[in-house]
Amino acid sequence: MKLSLVDTLISEGLIDDRQLEECREIEKDSGQPIDRVLKNKGYISEETLLDILAKSLRLPFQDDLEGIEVPKVFTQKVPAQFARAYNLVCINSDENGFDVATCDPLDFHPMDDLAAMLGAQVRPILSPRKEITALVNKAYQTSSTDVDELLEGIEDDDMISLTKVLDESEDVLDIANKPPIIKLMNTVLFEALKIRASDIHLQPYQDRMQVRYRIDGILYDAKVVPRKFQDAIVSRVKVMGKMDIAERRLPQDGRTTIKVGDGEVDVRISSVPTSQGERIVFRLLDKTARLYTLDEIGLGPKDLETMHHYIGYSHGIILITGPTGSGKTTTLYGALAEIDSDEKNVITIEDPIEYNIDGISQIQVANKKGLTFASGLRSLMRQDPDVMMVGEIRDGETAGIAVQAANTGHLVFSTLHTNDSAGAISRMVNLGVEPYLVASAVITVVAQRLVRLICPNCKKPFEPTDAQLKELNCTDRSQLKDGMLYLGEGCESCLGRGLYDRTAIYEIFGIDEHARDEIIQRVSASVMKQNAVSRGLGTLRMDGARKVLEGATTIEEVFRVTQLDVF
Repeated sequence: MKLSLVDTLISEGLIDDRQLEECREIEKDSGQPIDRVLKNKGYISEETLLDILAKSLRLPFQDDLEGIEVPKVFTQKVPAQFARAYNLVCINSDENGFDVATCDPLDFHPMDDLAAMLGAQVRPILSPRKEITALVNKAYQTSSTDVDELLEGIEDDDMISLTKVLDESEDVLDIANKPPIIKLMNTVLFEALKIRASDIHLQPYQDRMQVRYRIDGILYDAKVVPRKFQDAIVSRVKVMGKMDIAERRLPQDGRTTIKVGDGEVDVRISSVPTSQGERIVFRLLDKTARLYTLDEIGLGPKDLETMHHYIGYSHGIILITGPTGSGKTTTLYGALAEIDSDEKNVITIEDPIEYNIDGISQIQVANKKGLTFASGLRSLMRQDPDVMMVGEIRDGETAGIAVQAANTGHLVFSTLHTNDSAGAISRMVNLGVEPYLVASAVITVVAQRLVRLICPNCKKPFEPTDAQLKELNCTDRSQLKDGMLYLGEGCESCLGRGLYDRTAIYEIFGIDEHARDEIIQRVSASVMKQNAVSRGLGTLRMDGARKVLEGATTIEEVFRVTQLDVF
């Protein structure tokens, strides 16, 4: 078969003798079949190769698998990992056997294994790899069993199969032949990712365990798990996070990586003892999430210009401030992506590293080994950096070193947990940094919050009342988009909430000469902010009101995350 394939390729002028000789050497060294080598080298396209193989082997060829429903028996009996590894998926079945799409018909062993799993004849059909991969992902996502169904099927005897250590290559979509409790946890994780949850809470009560998902910053009750399964679930979670399964009296932290189809998700796990049992929280960090640019994160034209201005500085500190989960890290990464790493040495120290950026050296904090933000920042100073990013200023030592770095000709990015931009200045002083050093080092403070966007699928206009416009400090209805405000009625896409996804609102406090004098004089944060507003500072609520008038979000959403400006 292989010889006839090669002969066909040569006779039709698709490859020459030199290319064939080169591929034969690779085949000999690697053990890969000649067809795969030819494809990997780019000497022949997959479609052409499959077409020739179909004619040579007298097999049917189907180049489009869109809209095909994979038989449920296939996903029940064949692990997702096997289907994905060998690029095999059933596209049809009858009483005589299964039609299985493959892109590698010359590898017979997986087809034999598949026939054994299904207990029936398997008929190969040639299809492109990308089509098979897409159908495999769709099939196993669709087939993931509902949590309620799994709970009904769990018996008391099933709760002993918990001590299997989670393989970091394990796919949460792969629930075939898994013990019920493992199926349950995999399904909870998959459901959370499917609805874009950032956190999963497993909260114990006297008579139940409540599963809750945080979506777009808001917690929602999801499934209820009977109390009798609580210990089993907690034990499974501890095994996943490589935590001490016997320790029930002390808080523990764990971490693991799970696969979801072709993507990977970093999972941070925290357990704390409560009066009703141990409470578990998962933080989900999608490693495949794309990096946002400054143009995409919600900055208005004026604020975007201001950010580009400060990023162009050669030295100083740019602080991003806000509560946990307000998008500070996303803004930091967006700023770093604007810097030319070919001309400048950019180094970061983070906990954890949430995105990988080409051309930038990123260091993971390891507190147990003595690599803290402070010690890491001190080491970075000896790496001849131009730009440094410190994940968070948590103590006076880190703050002092960051200020020292800024005053010795380095551009430093970092975050603080404060309520507004002016509060970050007071926080730096309270950490023990002298006011004159803060005044000389900090060049701008960016406060931010995340607001939910109106769902585009159920977005409807309405005419606002004068009272609503007054709340937005809007005196002219011409400021409104089409003379209307908008809200979401609720639909399937937004799970009936009328809001879908998030954007950021900003308050960019540039440290000018007036602000520097106020810092040195230890003027209070509230007075400093009031004076800055009189000089043109746009507050968080002002930026939120702008987004409401543009039809992006709602009044209620802006008021939920901002405080009233009282001056």
